[in-house]
Amino acid sequence: MIGGGFGGLQVVRGLRRAAGVEVTLVDRQNFHLFQPLAYQVATGGLSSAEIASPLRRVLRHQANARVVLAEATGFDLGSREVTLDKLPNGAASMTIPYDVLVVAGGSAYSYFGHDDWAEFAPELKSLQGALALRSRILSAFEAAELEADPGRRAAWLTFVVVGAGPTGVEMAGQIAELAHDTLRHDYRAVDTSHARVLLVEAADRVLGTFPPSLSRRAARSLEKIGVTLALDTTVVDLADGTIDVQPRNGERSTIAARTVVWAAGVTASPLAALLADAAGGEVDRVGRILVEPDLTLPGRPEVFALGDMAAVRSAGGEVQRLPGVAPVAMQEGRHVARSIGSGTSKPFRYRDKGNLATIGRSHAVADVKGVQLWGFAAWVTWLAVHLAYLIGFENRLLVLTRWTFSYLTRGRTARVIHH
Repeated sequence: MIGGGFGGLQVVRGLRRAAGVEVTLVDRQNFHLFQPLAYQVATGGLSSAEIASPLRRVLRHQANARVVLAEATGFDLGSREVTLDKLPNGAASMTIPYDVLVVAGGSAYSYFGHDDWAEFAPELKSLQGALALRSRILSAFEAAELEADPGRRAAWLTFVVVGAGPTGVEMAGQIAELAHDTLRHDYRAVDTSHARVLLVEAADRVLGTFPPSLSRRAARSLEKIGVTLALDTTVVDLADGTIDVQPRNGERSTIAARTVVWAAGVTASPLAALLADAAGGEVDRVGRILVEPDLTLPGRPEVFALGDMAAVRSAGGEVQRLPGVAPVAMQEGRHVARSIGSGTSKPFRYRDKGNLATIGRSHAVADVKGVQLWGFAAWVTWLAVHLAYLIGFENRLLVLTRWTFSYLTRGRTARVIHH
């Protein structure tokens, strides 16, 4: 099993009672990251340990599971071997054999051919990215406190979030609440309530996968807490301290902003291309490997690929439009575990349970099996669902305690800057 994310962990845990099965889980990190809450680490609402669970602790009671800290860098499907690098003991590399291979490498944000922009606009797909963003955001307020020039101070207090999907909407809302509420009385020389939060989206509405009525409600909630929406607008350039944007029917403009957050577009893990090369398969335009309806590689019934790095063909040969969210990967992981445990091969069918996005304190939108919720009811639903999916009772209790404290005091205690 390559990858200890949502899908990979479901495969491993789904095989805990399978007779005669031994599982080796390989991951380049020693923890499972609850990525949907990474933005709360980036804005000081939660600490990193509360959303990152050590894999060995998660699997400590599963006798048939072994964890290997390494990075998969090659596949020999003929010999049924995986090459591992970056080993913690300093060895150059090693190979491990397999009878069944499952690869769930996930994805990263796409900078649409401008990878150099990553230096100026960190992403939120990793714990490292969340911690880097937290330092940038908090350091911006510290810089504004010392800046005497009004123009330079305004640049430090300007935050731009690119991409108005759930992550972008949640991130913009959290930055706005941080600036306009939490930090308002913490500084002496600067008024953080003057901070500007700009949400840039190339489409004509936020939360494009939600029903239009919920998108409109989300937009109104964002504006209410101080987020400025720039819809039908694309990013055309990024540099240190500036971002160039262009509306669909307008002129290009330059915005002075010291903090930019990237939450637009995804590209599959490089493992998808490595696996496709080894299997003689193909990848789509965002780098996902094409798999059969049962999640196996064409002609390779012993090799599965799932999650954000895989595009699933339907029985008719067309690629299914599955959202790149945790529930898809989890359902695929459980499907693969059943297939391995039973030795059967059945097409995967995704059961869409709906969409959720939180905007701020007591504000959220939810589309749950056709039932639309907004405001406080949607916010409570969002809290319950995320607590249920969080790994480990201890983390659930800690997060619930932290959220309760934050709600009652409007505080954020995880505001440590790492240099």
